[in-house]
Amino acid sequence: MRIIVSNQSELPIYAQIKEQLKEQILSGQIPEGSTLPSIRQLAKEVGVSVITTTRAYSDLEAEGFIATMQGKGSVVLSKNNSMLQEQYLMRIEEGLTTAIRTARTMGMPDEELCSVFRNLLETY
Repeated sequence: MRIIVSNQSELPIYAQIKEQLKEQILSGQIPEGSTLPSIRQLAKEVGVSVITTTRAYSDLEAEGFIATMQGKGSVVLSKNNSMLQEQYLMRIEEGLTTAIRTARTMGMPDEELCSVFRNLLETY
C-alpha cells in the first residue's frame, strides 16, 4: 500500500489519503479482508497527524469500504457489500458518460458507439 500526499493538491490531506485508499480497494490492490495499517502507523508512514488518518478511515467506513473492529483494526469489506456495489456502479456510469460525451462531440452515430461497446464487451 502506497500513499502519497501533496501540499499542492486542492484536496485536504485526509481526502487525498481516503481517495488513494479507495482507489486501491476498488482496483483490487488492497483485497477484501485485508487489514489496513493502524491509524497511528499510517499517520507515521505518511507523515501526518493521527487526526488526519482518523478522518480518512472514518470517511472510508461511512462509505462502506472498511469496517473498524475494536482490537482488530480496520478491515476491507467484501465487494458484495451494497455500498461498495454502489461505488462500482458510479464508476461505470462515469466512464460510460465520458464515452458518450466524447462520441457526441465527434458526431459518432449511436449505432457505431454501440458497436464499439459490444466489441469491447467481447474483448474483456
